[in-house]
Order: sequence, then C-alpha cells, then structure tokens
Amino acid sequence: MMLRQRPLQNAAIIGPRRSGKTSLLHYLRLAKWLPQASNYRWIFIDFQDARLGKQEVLLRTLLTEMDLNVPEPCDLESFMDVVSEQLDRPTVILFDELGVALTRYPELDDAFWESLRSLATNQVDGNLGFVLSSAQPPDVLAQHQGMGSPFFNIFGYTAVLGPLSEEGARNLIATAPIKFAARDVEWILAESGRWPMQLQILCRERLLSLSEGETGDDWREEALRQLEPLRRMADH
Repeated sequence: MMLRQRPLQNAAIIGPRRSGKTSLLHYLRLAKWLPQASNYRWIFIDFQDARLGKQEVLLRTLLTEMDLNVPEPCDLESFMDVVSEQLDRPTVILFDELGVALTRYPELDDAFWESLRSLATNQVDGNLGFVLSSAQPPDVLAQHQGMGSPFFNIFGYTAVLGPLSEEGARNLIATAPIKFAARDVEWILAESGRWPMQLQILCRERLLSLSEGETGDDWREEALRQLEPLRRMADH
C-alpha cells in the first residue's frame, strides 16, 4: 500500500546480517506485486560498493538510473535542480546497508541526507520514495554517528526480519524438487535456527547430495562447513 499511490512512502528493513534484507530489496525491485508496475523506476544502491561512498559518484549513479540529465559539474546543488525539475514518474531508491554509508563515508553528510529528504517530501509531487536496509533503525544509527538530518525520521514503515516460523521454514524446505527425509528436515530446522539464509544453504547441500545419489549423513559435515562463515559473522 505504501508504494501504490503518491506520495510514495518510505520504509526500513531491519535485521542482522544474513537475515535476508538484501533479498527482500531485490524482491521489491521486481515490482510484480504492484499494479502498473511498468510505471515505476527502481534504483538499487549497495553501500558495500566503496565507489558509492563518493558523493559525486553516487549522484551520477542516481541520475543515470533515473534516466535524467547528468550535469557538469555534478554536485549536490545541480543534482537537486535536475531531479526537482525532471523527475516525473514514481521512483523508489533502495539503499542496502545504510550502516556502511553512515560509518565509512564522510562525504555522505547531513547536507546530502537533508537534500534527499527535501526532494522526497517537498519537490517532486510525491514521486520519490526510499526503502533501506540496516541492522538498526535508521534514526538510531544516525544518532550513534552524531548525524542530525531529519531524513532518518521519515521512515514510517518498518519490517523487522528474524527467523521464519516453524510452519514457514517447513514450507520453504518442502519446495525442494526432491523430498527430504523427515530426519533431515528436523536436522535442518535445528541447525539453521529457521533463519532464511541458513535454511537455504542447508537445503542446497542436502539437495546436491541427493542429486548425486548419496544416502548417508556425510553431507551434513559439508553443510556445517558452509554455515561456519555466517555463524562467525553472527558471533562478531
């Protein structure tokens, strides 16, 4: 509902690393769930790409993805002029890993974020919306970094990601093209904690072993090895 009419609303997807935030952003970008989906423009910005920590590079990327003119020089003021004058269709910017942007990229300062807020709320007839992902609510992240931009207070919708319900996890496992034995299903549920990424990794390893004709439990050792990096990150 928040993106089906103007003004477009803003949303935050909150969850720990490897909880499925990026996958959800990509799902939103497909936009098949929206009426008149072809009218929308979706822009995915991955802040783990260090090049996007440079303000000019990010501004050029946004304008290019919006299919708008890129001015020379491409600074914040000229960016604002172009977007406010030329943006005429619903556009949703998907910011992945906001925490990286706030902790690593000093060029993305209060003035930058305040300008984005001004565009979204006052200047483009409601045609600009934001969906971001982070480990913490955006206003909390901003406070921790000493940033005071009101941009971080415009996210009225929040989705907090966590483990799937047992029913949801079992339904996900059941989508495998080869049916798993009940004992394998229970092991996958226990070892994954029902987290989506871990579930997918364990199901992948079991499916591969079954496809290769393996009948024992040797696959579990490799499956746990594949999970180890995720567990280390979660502990960190």
